[in-house]
Amino acid sequence: MDLKPTKPLSGFIELLPVQQRCFDECAGRMLNVLRVAGFNQLDLPAVERAEVLTDKDNWDEIETQMFLFQKGDTKMGLRYDGTVGLSRYVAGHLNDLTFPFRASQFSKRYRGERAQRGRYREFYQMDMDIMGINSLSTNYDAEIISVIQRTLNSVSEFIGENAVRVGSRPFWDALFDYLEMTDAQKKDVFVLIDKKDKMGDADFAEGLRDTLGDDDKENEIKSVFTDGYSGFLNKSDKLNLAISELTDFMKILSAFGVKNAEIDLAITRGLAYYTGLVFEFKLLNHPELGTAAGGGRYADLAGKFSKNKIIGVGAAIGFSRIFVALMESGAIDLSRFESLVDVSVLCMGNENLSYAVSVLNSLRDANIATVAYLDAEKKFKNQIEYADKIKTRFSAIIGETEVKNQVVALKNMVTGEQQSLSVADVIKMVRGE
Repeated sequence: MDLKPTKPLSGFIELLPVQQRCFDECAGRMLNVLRVAGFNQLDLPAVERAEVLTDKDNWDEIETQMFLFQKGDTKMGLRYDGTVGLSRYVAGHLNDLTFPFRASQFSKRYRGERAQRGRYREFYQMDMDIMGINSLSTNYDAEIISVIQRTLNSVSEFIGENAVRVGSRPFWDALFDYLEMTDAQKKDVFVLIDKKDKMGDADFAEGLRDTLGDDDKENEIKSVFTDGYSGFLNKSDKLNLAISELTDFMKILSAFGVKNAEIDLAITRGLAYYTGLVFEFKLLNHPELGTAAGGGRYADLAGKFSKNKIIGVGAAIGFSRIFVALMESGAIDLSRFESLVDVSVLCMGNENLSYAVSVLNSLRDANIATVAYLDAEKKFKNQIEYADKIKTRFSAIIGETEVKNQVVALKNMVTGEQQSLSVADVIKMVRGE
């Protein structure tokens, strides 16, 4: 009989125990930041109705982007982001929630796209959103950015420092109206701006020329990236409002203590999605990872689920993409996560097992991470090699003498020092008391 494959499907992640411990430590720190910031941790269904996940009617068009399946007459799919499910949840619980409502999610997402380096089919993402009904101050946009930076800072020893760039969709909307561009031109130029960093200046200029066919309009747009936005003050009321909003917003970010923040009007993000200020975080020590976190404001978060206008500002951190890449490249030192065990209880013979188990229980009751080698008839060499391989700090050796005297032979696996101690003294020694 042929053996079945042991490798996971392409685009699905499996971590070794040492990597998983690092992954969990970082997740725990970041989730604690969200808890302290008052975000409600949600655990929403991984499976949604297909009609919830997409507005498209053509099943064939969307099946290449999402994991879709059918049970009976119900078409369903795996969630590909956190916002769609959150929109449905908020709209369905309007009378149960207090607004502004803060929500966070840390869960697996699924994308049916072709797997490639840094783009997985199953991955963890960390989301945070603040929602209001009918109105929501841009002060909450600043708070979201502040909270993202705090989450990233909580694991800075692993990922280094970060910086945030802020863009403004209202500025571009106002400028396009001032330049009297058609709807088709607006859409095409937005796409060009979104791709500007990858295109280069020459290709960007050529794209503007092909789209606009007007040197003056082309030069006005290019001037935003060379001279900034201040030259557009007093050109129109909409431009004045957008510029004022952006300028005041940067002051609010400073009040929140956000570091390394700057305006970058090349940041546009989800062209059919965001309607207000947008932002992206980069890791300064790892520019090769691209955007580590990003988000912005949506004008109507749950429009297809509720007649109430629910406005939201939200962001997502590409958790798996960041940490898996850094662990695999060796950029994160995993040595501190090599062992999860403080003490290995080694029992020399089944006749000593009852006492060895009582020692094991006492150590676990004292909240000391402990494992026991329960093949008690194995030679001491086998047992101590096991303790060494799992990199335990101490070995508690139980033999006939230890049982007789109700003590433990405690061996320091780093120094090799061994001494006979009571269980109470073992607990103190392991704790460093």
